[in-house]
Amino acid sequence: MGTRDEILAAARRIMRERGYARATTKEIARAAGYSEAALYKHFTDKTEIFLGVLSEQLPAFSTVLGELEAGKGTVRANLAKIARAALDHYLESFPISASLFSTRELLTAHRDAMRERDSGPRNPHRALSRYLRAEQRLGRLPRAADPDAMATLLLGACFQQAFLLSFEGEPAPPLDTLAKSLVKPLL
Repeated sequence: MGTRDEILAAARRIMRERGYARATTKEIARAAGYSEAALYKHFTDKTEIFLGVLSEQLPAFSTVLGELEAGKGTVRANLAKIARAALDHYLESFPISASLFSTRELLTAHRDAMRERDSGPRNPHRALSRYLRAEQRLGRLPRAADPDAMATLLLGACFQQAFLLSFEGEPAPPLDTLAKSLVKPLL
């Protein structure tokens, strides 16, 4: 594991324990065994570290979305795979990202930084909507289906279930079963 990966692994631990708002770059660098100057050789700011944690350290939600190919596998199986990846991602990211909402100033600053990077929580929705539209063009979804609404319903259900599991602190049910149950009403 290289310096960048070690910094991201430390950031994941620190942000998971303390939340994004309370994690400092100094603390992250120290936990990784590096100086803060070394951290800034790899990352421009804490937002870039956060995005690195989300994309490289947490379950590969964006990878699953990026690998979607209309016409391959069944729509049901593909959506269940997406739902499972979304559940994993949201379960892991809640403890890290919840503190973004601790102050309006922090949320605004983070939102602005995400916009500058053309990143943010709408990207998975856009990718899923594109996939569903492609399946619709192939005739694997009804013409009357609304791909944007389907994406919203599936990702929203995953988000809500992950929130409830995180909040309640009880053991998670088998996530494959939960993912399949969230897909079933859509199809």
